[in-house]
Amino acid sequence: MSEQLDNNWFTEVFTSCGSGFSLKVKAKLHEEQSPYQKLEIYDTETYGNLMVIDGCVMLTDRDNFLYHEMMSHPALFSHPEPKRVVIIGGGDCGTLREVLKHPGVEKVTQIDIDKLVTDLSEKYFPALCDSNNDPRAELLFEDGVKWVDECPEESIDLIIVDSTDPVGPAEGLFKVDFFKRCFRILKQGGVMVQQSESPLYHTDSIIKNLHVDMQAAGFSTTATLPFPQPVYPSGWWSCTLAGKGTDVKSFREADSAAKGFETDYYTVDMHRGALTLPPFMKKVLG
Repeated sequence: MSEQLDNNWFTEVFTSCGSGFSLKVKAKLHEEQSPYQKLEIYDTETYGNLMVIDGCVMLTDRDNFLYHEMMSHPALFSHPEPKRVVIIGGGDCGTLREVLKHPGVEKVTQIDIDKLVTDLSEKYFPALCDSNNDPRAELLFEDGVKWVDECPEESIDLIIVDSTDPVGPAEGLFKVDFFKRCFRILKQGGVMVQQSESPLYHTDSIIKNLHVDMQAAGFSTTATLPFPQPVYPSGWWSCTLAGKGTDVKSFREADSAAKGFETDYYTVDMHRGALTLPPFMKKVLG
């Protein structure tokens, strides 16, 4: 849930966790209800523009690079040779931009059910949409689960599930049945990555269940990589990788170290470090 404490602050309250996060705002730039969710855009004093969906912070200008880089580069460097990539969700297009930094990627299909997210991103977060016109990019606005069901078997190298929290339109993207559908369309050696919420709040629930469900769907290895994300609950976030015959607990370190593009957070050392879980997570996840 969220609330305005006064005219100058946007606050998101995480009721179940007994915590919250606030940003001082200068103005509300946009508010619109799509067929699926309510979107708001704010101009904040220190974090640039802020996107809110159904009262939950989605991204800001200042710190979105943390999420977008960690949702893309670890998975891409875990795969032996990713060429065909699918992004489920990701309507703000930041993850798409990061994926297309990899010259070996031949095609990226992004499927987000809500076109309004992309329309508002192009207007208020134009830097995230720099690659929308890349000839390798295909942007679709439809049901991602339906698209996966209609996709040919073993035709995709990498699936990135860049979804909102596991409620509403995104709830089905955290279920074992969906992971089985993704497993079907991945080639041997394929990799899947799912945003997996807060390690501090959700290791013994959402994250643990993701590992169990991904393995039940047929994936041979799984790994959770934590990373900082100041505007999300607890300020600490994660992505969880699953490999179809690929060990996602290792990656192409030499290629990562020699990458020919700039990043603001991701490096070979950050990737290596993120694979080393703190003891409390290792105790739960094994």
